[in-house]
Amino acid sequence: MSNQPSDPLAAVDALLAAVESGQILPAPAERVRLREAAGLTQAAVAQALGVRLPSIQAWEEGRAEPRAERLQAYRRLLEGLAQRYPAPPRHEPAPAPVSVTPAVPVTPRVPESGQVPVPGAPESPAAPGAQAARPSARRAPAAAAPRSHPRRPAVKTTAPPASDPRFPHGPLAVLDGDGSAYGVDGIVLDCPATTLVDLVEWTLAESGLGAPRLHRYGKDSDPLIVLTASAAARLGLPERLEDRRGLRLPEDHPVVKQVTKAKWKLTRRGFGPWARVYRPSEGNRRMCVQLAVLPWDALDERSWPGVADLDPADIARVLGVYAQRVITPRGSTAVSGLELMTALRPPTRAVQDRTTGQWVSGHHPGSLGTEPMDPAPPEATAEHPVVVHTGWKSGFLDEEAYQWVRDLDLLSGDEAALPYAVGLDLNTAFLAAASRLTVGLSEPEHFTSPRFYPKVPGSWLVDLSHVELDPRLPSPFTPDGTRPQGPAWYQTHTVAYAQELGYDVEILEAYLRRETGAYLDPWHDRLKDAYVATLAELGVTKDLSDTEFLAAMEHHKEQDPALAAVLAAIKATVKGGVGKLRERPQGKGYRDGDRWPALERPTWRPDIRAAVISKARVNMHRKLRNMAEMTGRYPLAVLSDCVVYPSPGASPLDFLPYDASGKAKPGGFRLGPSPGLAKLEGVQPMAWAVDLMEQGLNPARHIKGGDAVLDEGE
Repeated sequence: MSNQPSDPLAAVDALLAAVESGQILPAPAERVRLREAAGLTQAAVAQALGVRLPSIQAWEEGRAEPRAERLQAYRRLLEGLAQRYPAPPRHEPAPAPVSVTPAVPVTPRVPESGQVPVPGAPESPAAPGAQAARPSARRAPAAAAPRSHPRRPAVKTTAPPASDPRFPHGPLAVLDGDGSAYGVDGIVLDCPATTLVDLVEWTLAESGLGAPRLHRYGKDSDPLIVLTASAAARLGLPERLEDRRGLRLPEDHPVVKQVTKAKWKLTRRGFGPWARVYRPSEGNRRMCVQLAVLPWDALDERSWPGVADLDPADIARVLGVYAQRVITPRGSTAVSGLELMTALRPPTRAVQDRTTGQWVSGHHPGSLGTEPMDPAPPEATAEHPVVVHTGWKSGFLDEEAYQWVRDLDLLSGDEAALPYAVGLDLNTAFLAAASRLTVGLSEPEHFTSPRFYPKVPGSWLVDLSHVELDPRLPSPFTPDGTRPQGPAWYQTHTVAYAQELGYDVEILEAYLRRETGAYLDPWHDRLKDAYVATLAELGVTKDLSDTEFLAAMEHHKEQDPALAAVLAAIKATVKGGVGKLRERPQGKGYRDGDRWPALERPTWRPDIRAAVISKARVNMHRKLRNMAEMTGRYPLAVLSDCVVYPSPGASPLDFLPYDASGKAKPGGFRLGPSPGLAKLEGVQPMAWAVDLMEQGLNPARHIKGGDAVLDEGE
């Protein structure tokens, strides 16, 4: 039977009345034409009318019609647009709507250096048949954030196009308790998940989250979902972890059992503040979601100051900037720093088997490979199996950052009479040391009485106790600045510096590596760009004079606290990444000689950590020595990358060396925003510094004020 009305005349009269009263809207295709002609997004219309995005999508597809006041408001909008953008004459066909998604998905080409294409920058030519770029959309009015239907990806509300069409909504989202997932660039997605398994499946199938690989041989970044306290409660997670040592849910927790029952897996870390839920990859498609649980302190206050207390949208902004400039967070900033090394230097690449002609996985030259490598005994730690099981008793590398205070007996009366102690801090000193740093890539080999080669990375047993240096400067060979006593193990840069100072070195033993390379170069370049770009957004740019630079640094954190938090996270990534290269065992059940999990990583490389710190310490001493030669000034104390000088004024400008034209002299400390350049750390009265020195304390540790402790190894 048909659905014809029983009274066609009455139905026609009702239709005419509806037209007269304005209840009939233009055809769905015309609604789309008018909106697109005005350059409006569906999200912007939804926000203006106070409805959800799926409603606009349904109205434009003819699946539903607005009611009551929404009908009148929508009709008024369409009428206003029709006056501004009348339909073209019938002999001129209306332009077809531009497709948001390319006909053929295109993965942007990623340069070898590992730099991600900047959103909005010209991309390489697309594959045949593909759209050149995703069309830009206008920003939605500043009111309630737009949302999307769970079955239909949300529309971006910002102008820059996505850098990869496979991930239209960016690398991550912050989920709150009402199912709103806040992403980068102000977008909000509707997440219907009420269980963790639902959340994982929604993220992989419908969210459009993820990030492209940083190297052509690498892997795409897994999507990150950050759970607020309300979201965690909605998914059945406890407010806090009872296991404060292991920091993970027990295996019999309902959420863990739910994950296992659904055939998903957790990594060996279990379900903690940072958890990965995954299934084995299907072909080239990864099936993994990264979760960060905010009420479990996933965002450590020291690395992400104040971020955990922000609104979800602001958290998404901070993490999104970090993800764009550094990497999608995969754990603590230390873990992310280590993961970034591997992402930029993938261990494998596709190679063709000459026998079969098939493509197989092969070693990527310049990387650390896929297998862990035991260090030479002097490069290891005292609890390492190569030390315990071989009975090694011949000492270890002691390449650590400075912790030195000048002997008060070496403080002259003129210095003590100066009014101020001024602290200088080197920007990301470890990052600067990683630049163009040659490290070993192959197994260590033992040599007896070899000739010293300053460009060969390794560990050298040599006696440097005969090196005579000014006692007003710390020794460059020991972390505490004292003169060496007899033979000891040193990294290549430390021994090379002894030669630079004009002293002969006679090597007793050495552990050297034949295969070498600048493994950390891409890591350095990406983090340097991130650091400099973030400082520039905070008003601290390279073109500032030294006076302007000091003024800008004094207030840069106030310009944008969110970006200031990104800057802190970048610095923590440098420090933590270097520290992770020699991660020590954890847990009260550990016994010396046992292997611990970190040893199974190819990136457990204490020799590379030693090379970075050795070069950083040598760089610091070289500047101290040059400062003494150029100005006659000597430091009071050094702590890692912070040095304190006596000064006639309260500014570094009062004692730093400048030439007649006002230009900073090369070789000493120079002010500026780049890694390796200096900034003001703090100013205190000279009497304050002398008092601390008399107590055996380090003024560099407290120069910032508030009894602050400097982050060693920034």
